[in-house]
Amino acid sequence: MDASSQSDIRLEPSASEALEKIRAHRLRFTGSGGEYFRVWIVNVLLSIVTLGFYTPFARKRTAQYFYSHSMVAGSALEFTAQQRRMVFGFVLVFLLSAAYQLAVRTGQDTAVGLFILCGAALAPVIWASAMRFRLSNTRWRGLRLVFTANWKEIYKASWPIFALALVWIGVFYGIDALVGDYLAGFEGDAPKPRPRLDAGTGWTVFGVVLLGMFLSVLCIIRMEYNYRSLLVLRTRIGNEISRWKPVYTDFVKIWAGTVLVFLLSIVVIVVLSAAVAGGLMMSLKGAGSKEPGVWIYVAIALGAILSFFLMILASGPARAYRESRMFHLVWNNTGVSQIARFKCTLSTRKFVLLRLKNMLLTILTIGFYRPFARVAEYKMKFESVTLYVKGSVEQLAGRLEKGQKEGFGDALADAAGLDLIG
Repeated sequence: MDASSQSDIRLEPSASEALEKIRAHRLRFTGSGGEYFRVWIVNVLLSIVTLGFYTPFARKRTAQYFYSHSMVAGSALEFTAQQRRMVFGFVLVFLLSAAYQLAVRTGQDTAVGLFILCGAALAPVIWASAMRFRLSNTRWRGLRLVFTANWKEIYKASWPIFALALVWIGVFYGIDALVGDYLAGFEGDAPKPRPRLDAGTGWTVFGVVLLGMFLSVLCIIRMEYNYRSLLVLRTRIGNEISRWKPVYTDFVKIWAGTVLVFLLSIVVIVVLSAAVAGGLMMSLKGAGSKEPGVWIYVAIALGAILSFFLMILASGPARAYRESRMFHLVWNNTGVSQIARFKCTLSTRKFVLLRLKNMLLTILTIGFYRPFARVAEYKMKFESVTLYVKGSVEQLAGRLEKGQKEGFGDALADAAGLDLIG
């Protein structure tokens, strides 16, 4: 064998390795708060003028703006939803909401009960329809996402909704059994003799309600886990399935951390409020005003306003903590078959601080900072994700396109979903 042949043989493995080399592509967002402000202000004004009926058009314009500036491996996402489906979904939700409010305001208890039962039964359908709509209208390089879960899988994943209903039915019946006779004494015009409510019964009622709240939180966590798992595992791009690693306890830990952050926020607010109130009282005493009563009323008014804004901010850190931790968990454990995976480096501390800053500026500007806040938060989250691809992007796109042509995704996506969730 001559030298040139040996050289060719040695080159073949290195060329093959180059094709399979894992390449990293950091996601980028190219939009800005100033650009989105123009989209946002038009949406707000037209929604006001049309009494809210511009909402589906506003949603589409907003989605198209964020998608068109979201770059994945050098190519922007696309939002291709049909406007008529968004309008139909909005009108349907509006009519159902109006009918429910009418039943509530006119005291039609039977109709209200039926609405609640039907709402619980149809909640999985609403969620699945909305997910199919959003995913089937999301495209990258002409490739669409498809949510392929069947109704059996969707309702199986929705069992926490029905468990939640059973929990509160049990709570109401339990309370009625404990204090039903006592509450009956308040009914009617004539006073009725009623048994005395002792402290032990009161604590039992409190315990029943507390247990109901605890079980409700567990149901909500399980529902979120089931839905996110189903959404990832039954979503396809091309004909490639997705990978999902998180377990239920991961979600429980995040929710437990969220509760802890919320309680700490409450403590901080109470301490700050007490410090401000004490400082105002000391200032009034030091001023030696001849009309302290007036200043006391001013101090009370200022304290009430400050407490109101602080309470608005109270849940901010907890919600930001949960949002960032959940985003990190999901994107750090999601992949596309064996050909692509994601890595997330979102900092929870930085995201919480950004949320607090945005909330404060939104309050101070009477809401006009909202579009800048939304862009800043979206940009931080989106750009914290890196896509790792086995081979080149062109190879990945070609493989996915081939799978899409051979698969069943297009037919399913064309007939799927409505925009039912705002």
